[in-house]
Amino acid sequence: MLVAEQAPPELLDGLQGLEVICEPDLAERPAALREALAGCSGLVVRNRVRVDEDLLDAAGGSLRVVGRLGTGLDNVDVAAAQRRGIHVVYAPWANSASVAEHALALMLALARRLPALDAACRGGAWRRDAAGIELRGLTLGILGYGAAGRHLAAAARALGMRVITHHPRRPPDHPDLAAAGVEWVDEETLLSQSHVLSVHLPQRPDTIGYLDRRRLALLPPGALLVNTGRGAVVDEAALAEALASGRLGGAALDVRAQEPPPRPDPLAAFDNVILTPHVAGLTAAAQARVGRQVAEDVRRVLAGLPPLRPAPL
Repeated sequence: MLVAEQAPPELLDGLQGLEVICEPDLAERPAALREALAGCSGLVVRNRVRVDEDLLDAAGGSLRVVGRLGTGLDNVDVAAAQRRGIHVVYAPWANSASVAEHALALMLALARRLPALDAACRGGAWRRDAAGIELRGLTLGILGYGAAGRHLAAAARALGMRVITHHPRRPPDHPDLAAAGVEWVDEETLLSQSHVLSVHLPQRPDTIGYLDRRRLALLPPGALLVNTGRGAVVDEAALAEALASGRLGGAALDVRAQEPPPRPDPLAAFDNVILTPHVAGLTAAAQARVGRQVAEDVRRVLAGLPPLRPAPL
């Protein structure tokens, strides 16, 4: 069993009794990764190691399970693994509450201009004329209504926000929506009515660059954009143009198209942009759940049992 990236202690605790090699820096050493993987029955990664055809071939015929420490699968070629009879397991809901809380924190920080106010106070300026906007009564649009979107919707409703959603692959009559007091709307309505737009789409071929110039232009003037989904969903060049023109009131990004982003980072130049380094789901509680769930399914596969959380094709 090879653990090729940084892993929570709960994963290693859950794999006790198995022969485990833990080398968390193998993403930077591809040749060493391939060598270490040869002959292993299991591989656990986070989001830096790309589990593609070449890496799966390097494992030979011994690999039986790949565990992904997280909810996304964009760095794992699930179809290639399944063609080889290799199970892919992950933790699809383990960090959704943490991601939603981070999205909410970014929304509030943008709305109340907290980074700018903090910087002003630290610099000795006691400014009381720029305290931002109130979220109560505004419309939150959630693009991608999965587990994190559901948690965020509940929090926003508690703040007195109207919540609307659109998911390219989720039907408008999904029972979760009515029970949560969330309105399903078409894409154009979502964009044109969202004072705050929170992005929770996964990365797939049909979502890369989804928020392009045309769609960003549909947002109301002064709208706020929050992305805790996947960075590639937002066209960052188009976002920079919308910010520079003043059409958008601000953006908060926990995920980027390239991680870490190239330097200099054009988006870092805007004082109405908040940037965090893909940490929305990295609370201690969430990572403990991720580690336990992935370890449980890895052990099940190696014991000849079906996994509880198999990756969808």
